Amino acid sequence: MPQGASNKKKYTYVWVSAVILVFGIFTVVEVSKRFKDDTVVDNGRMMITSAKDELAFVVSNGEKRKVPDFSFINQDSVMITNTDYLGKVYVVDFFFTTCPTICPTMTTNLVAIQDAFEDKEEFGLLSFTINPRYDTPKVLRQYAQKYGVNHPHWNFLTGEQEDIYTLSREGFYVLANENEEAPGGFEHSGMFALVDKQGYIRSRVDENGNPIIYYRGTITEAQGVNEEGEPQQITMLKEDIKRLLAE
Repeated sequence: MPQGASNKKKYTYVWVSAVILVFGIFTVVEVSKRFKDDTVVDNGRMMITSAKDELAFVVSNGEKRKVPDFSFINQDSVMITNTDYLGKVYVVDFFFTTCPTICPTMTTNLVAIQDAFEDKEEFGLLSFTINPRYDTPKVLRQYAQKYGVNHPHWNFLTGEQEDIYTLSREGFYVLANENEEAPGGFEHSGMFALVDKQGYIRSRVDENGNPIIYYRGTITEAQGVNEEGEPQQITMLKEDIKRLLAE
């Protein structure tokens, strides 16, 4: 190869290497600008929080799942609707007072959550009975008193059974069914749903980036606890309530 051609090729390599180096430095600087404390930033303005800090929306058919309209009577015979909870972060469960299996654990776990947020005006709980024929306002009030319910925004709701089942199945996608063969005559999932201030169902994501959707309300201390002796699922739920209250 002629000496001139060799020198020309060498200069070309040097020029290309210089361009790559400059581009690489520019890219690193730009990426550094856009990531601050694991948060994506656009032009210095926070736009999207990182996945580890953000609670997912639950999506169905391409739309974020929102709690549908409802209207039921509470333990004090007062009408409660979904609009009463707009502006509040709240937890929802479906239960019945004569449940011989999972309901006592569920209610006990909810009382622990109640106590953790007793001074939060923007927090609430909703417990829907799936046996409204028996669970009258009086029965619900006695049940609440038995478990030490004292949060002003914890309502135990009753009404037409089919309306409650429709809300459970179509609004929250959780099991609620009358079944003579099930303990107590009814079957249900024992899951807790977390709702944000705008009425959207929210949850953290799993290790694959998918929403867990619900929090297991039936976990007892014997099935996995943290250092404070509290069920891990309840700890998770408390952490996520705090996140939504801060939004």
